[in-house]
Amino acid sequence: MPQQAEVGARPRQGKVSASLPEFPWDTLAGAKALAAAHPDGIVDLSVGTPVDPVAPLISDALAAAGSAPGYPATAGTERLRESAAAALARRYGITGLAESAVLPVIGSKELIAWLPTLLGLGPADVVVVPELAYPTYDVGARLAGTQVLRADSLTQVGPRSPALFYLNSPSNPTGRVLGVEHLRKVVGWARDRGVIVASDECYLGLGWEAQPLSVLHPSVCDGDHTGLLAIHSLSKTSSLAGYRAGFVAGDAALVAELLAVRKHAGMMVPTPVQAAMVAALDDDAHERVQRERYERRRAALLPALRAAGFAVDDSEAGLYLWATRDEPCQDSVAWLAGRGVLVAPGDFYGPGGARHVRVALTATDERIAAAVRRLS
Repeated sequence: MPQQAEVGARPRQGKVSASLPEFPWDTLAGAKALAAAHPDGIVDLSVGTPVDPVAPLISDALAAAGSAPGYPATAGTERLRESAAAALARRYGITGLAESAVLPVIGSKELIAWLPTLLGLGPADVVVVPELAYPTYDVGARLAGTQVLRADSLTQVGPRSPALFYLNSPSNPTGRVLGVEHLRKVVGWARDRGVIVASDECYLGLGWEAQPLSVLHPSVCDGDHTGLLAIHSLSKTSSLAGYRAGFVAGDAALVAELLAVRKHAGMMVPTPVQAAMVAALDDDAHERVQRERYERRRAALLPALRAAGFAVDDSEAGLYLWATRDEPCQDSVAWLAGRGVLVAPGDFYGPGGARHVRVALTATDERIAAAVRRLS
């Protein structure tokens, strides 16, 4: 006869949550409280969350589709897939992409967190992530139970044949842009070994001192998308973080595999959000306006950080400045918090970031101006 549970016993704790690291931004509570105590209020440059209003043409499209009562298509509407393929061609020079090779996702973070699982990876598989990387690459590998290897070069990978290789250009957190020869070398190496390359390209349209290229660009892959996935988001380019609007594109066979699993799991982008995505992808004018905002904020913040004694490394593109005073990153976080400016410590992104901080450009013009005054 099975034993009865002890009266008043604690519920069984989940093994999954126990295997994950503490959510990084939860550790910033002390620094956030210090920055918030500044007489002129906090300037929060710690998280890359958009602050600018959604373009009316996008919010109008969302509202117009708001009465849709049925389940959305997991594959997305044909109109959405066509708009995504056309925008990639128009904005980034990606050619030869069929609409069937595009799949909407519930924000790019969701896809990254579940990609190893969706691909059926497990304990015998290795996932390669950049040495300094968005934490969700590692989290997604842990959720699938795979091994994780931090590596920026193929030499570091050595004789291993990983199942999945992440690229991130422009990089979060460093803003580094990978050149065409580097990308071509990775693609060729991966194809020789049957390795899937997943390229996180959420900041592709935000090049400042270098021109980023997609892994799907013909100069990188010679027009052959086999084994390649490019992950895109509308959170930054169109301020749609609250809409959870992203998509993945590339190898049609891999996209079909992801779709098949996502159908079973109920991973569907809501119909109104799909309509809003079409509006955002079809219009380049609002994207240019948003890019100009970030460029203006970068132009103000970069010299102010340097005036405060920080060196800014990489930061060729993207929404962040990768800054250091050659001291432990937590010391820099505390120094800035004492001036009412909250930033992210570099060790959030890997041991190699222990002497850097990541400074986001995602604050209003007024708050960026406040930060500049405090630093200068």
